Amino acid sequence: MLTTNPFDDDHLREECGVFGIHGHAEAAALVALGLHALQHRGQEAAGIVSYDGEHFHNHRDLGHVEDCFGNEAVIRKLKGNNAIGHVRYSTTGETLLRNVQPLFAEMEFGGLALAHNGNLTNAAALRRQLVKRGCLFQSTTDTEVIVHLIAISLYSTVEDRLIDALRQIEGAYSLVCLTKNGLVGVRDPLGIRPLVIGKLGSCWVLASETCALDIIGAEFVRDVEPGEIVIITDEGIRSLKPFGGRTSRFCIFEYIYFARPDSIMEGTSVYDARKRIGAQLARESGIAADVIVPVPDSGVPAAIGFATESGIPFELGIIRNHYVGRTFIQPTDRTRHAGVKMKHNPNRAIIAGKRVVLVDDSIVRGTTSRKIVELVRQAGATEVHMRISSPPTSFPCYFGIDTPERDKLLAARYDVEGMAKLIGVDSLAFISIDGLYKAVGDDARNNGAPQYCDACFTGDYPVEPTDYMDKEEA
Repeated sequence: MLTTNPFDDDHLREECGVFGIHGHAEAAALVALGLHALQHRGQEAAGIVSYDGEHFHNHRDLGHVEDCFGNEAVIRKLKGNNAIGHVRYSTTGETLLRNVQPLFAEMEFGGLALAHNGNLTNAAALRRQLVKRGCLFQSTTDTEVIVHLIAISLYSTVEDRLIDALRQIEGAYSLVCLTKNGLVGVRDPLGIRPLVIGKLGSCWVLASETCALDIIGAEFVRDVEPGEIVIITDEGIRSLKPFGGRTSRFCIFEYIYFARPDSIMEGTSVYDARKRIGAQLARESGIAADVIVPVPDSGVPAAIGFATESGIPFELGIIRNHYVGRTFIQPTDRTRHAGVKMKHNPNRAIIAGKRVVLVDDSIVRGTTSRKIVELVRQAGATEVHMRISSPPTSFPCYFGIDTPERDKLLAARYDVEGMAKLIGVDSLAFISIDGLYKAVGDDARNNGAPQYCDACFTGDYPVEPTDYMDKEEA
C-alpha cells in the first residue's frame, strides 16, 4: 500500500484524472500518454480499459502511470481502437486494487467501463438503498453506485439508463464511459469538475485537462458544458442536455493549485490566472522586502505575479528535490526534521541577510509551512513573510478533493494572526475572496451570485453534502 508523504500535507490533495479516445489503432498507448500528463491529479493508482469490437480488455494497478503501463507488453494486451483510462487519488474508498478505476461490469446491453473524477455527496444513502435491493458491491468507492444505478434502470438504451442514474446522484462528477458502441462523456450540472473535448485527426478525445491533449498532439475543441452528455460513436459526436440550464460553479481551486499550469480551464490559461492572482495578492498585501521566493512548485506562477507587481526581485530561494514523491517512507522521530529537507532545501546565497516573502498556494494544516519557514530562517533570512494565493481554507471539500476534517484545518481554528504565530512568520496574508474572483476575471462574488465553487473558503456549498450532514447529525 502507498504511504502518503508526511511532508506534503500543506496542500489539498488532487482528485482524479480521466482520459478516453475513440477510433485510434493505438488507443491504449495514447490513453497511457494522456494519463502521464494527468499524473498530478492522482498518484495512487491507474487503469485502462479498451474495446476491440468483440472483447473488453483491462489493466489496473497501484502506483504511478509509469509503474502500471511502462511495460510495452501490458499495452499490447489492451487491444482495440477505443479506450478510457483513470489516475486515482482516493477521496472515497481505500487504496486497494478493487477500487482502482475504470470500473467494469457486464450489463444487459453489454460491457460498461466507467471512470469518474469527483465525489458523490449522497453515495452512502444510495448505497444503502441498493444493498437492500440485493446489489452486491465489489468496491468501497462511490463510483460503483453509478454502475449499479445503470444496471438496475428499467430503461432500454445505454443513454437513457445513464440519464436515469445521473438524476439520482448528487455531487461533483466528470465521467468517461466506454461501451461497445463508443465513448460517453458527462459533466455534472454545475460543472464543478472539468472535462474537455479534443480531436486527433478523425479521432475524438475526452480528458480532464488540455495538457493531456497536448501530449498526444490532439487539438482542443471545447469544454464539455455543465450538465452535458457527449456521445462519441463511429458516426461522430452528438450532445444531450437532459438536466436543463443551471449556473456553472466550476471549482476555483483548479486555477489556484490543482490544474497543471499549462492547461486551459474554461477558456482561461491556468498559468496566466495564477500570475494575476499573485499580482492581486501583492496589491492587497504588499510589504517591504528584498526577495520574493516561491514555495516550489505550486507557488511559482503566483510568486512571479507578486514580484512583477511589487517590483521586488523574484528568486528561486528554495530548491525542490523532485525525486521525493508521495510514496516517501516516513522517517523515524529522530530524523523527522530531515524529511522536509529531502524535498525542499534553502538556497542560502539568495536568502542569507534578506527580508524574504514566501509565496505559496494554500495552508491546510500548517505543518509543512512551519518547517519551511524554519529552514528559511536557518538559512539566514532576517525577516520571513508569507503570502498565500488563496483565501484561508476554513471548510472541508465534499466534491472530490481530499481535505481534512474542519477541526484539522488551521484556518478553522485560528485567525490570521494566530496562524502567523504558529508557523513562525513575521507576517501572513491571504488573498481576499473578492480579489481572487477579480484575478480570475469574474466579479460575480461581489454581485452575490458566485460563478465558482469556493466552498472551501466560504462554506457556501453549491450542492448539499447529504452524506456528511447525516454523519454530523448522527
